[in-house]
Amino acid sequence: MDHVFIEGLEIEAVIGIYDWERGIRQPLVFDLEMAFDNRVPAASDAIGDTLDYAAVCARITEFVAQSEFGLVETLAERVAAIVLDEFKVARVRLKLSKPGAIRNARGVGVSIERSRG
Repeated sequence: MDHVFIEGLEIEAVIGIYDWERGIRQPLVFDLEMAFDNRVPAASDAIGDTLDYAAVCARITEFVAQSEFGLVETLAERVAAIVLDEFKVARVRLKLSKPGAIRNARGVGVSIERSRG
């Protein structure tokens, strides 16, 4: 299976469990790797046959910017479900980082992998 990837998608959102976090927007960084058969678009050279990563980015950005989850774990699951359900990929590997959440750490977060069925 081929993979389409998106690296470093930055989106600001309300995220966190502390009271002070509930009143601010914090940056989140997403890295995605999506299993998708690229043979058809490679043969046709048609955008309509591809996994449109611009559309994936737009949909994730819209969802995350409007979300207000407490845990990055919850947000990661919901984003993975959107990618699987709406973009018909076979599998998604998603890394969600919350930069600056811990002093002296570039970022913290979760990495998950989910498949259809």
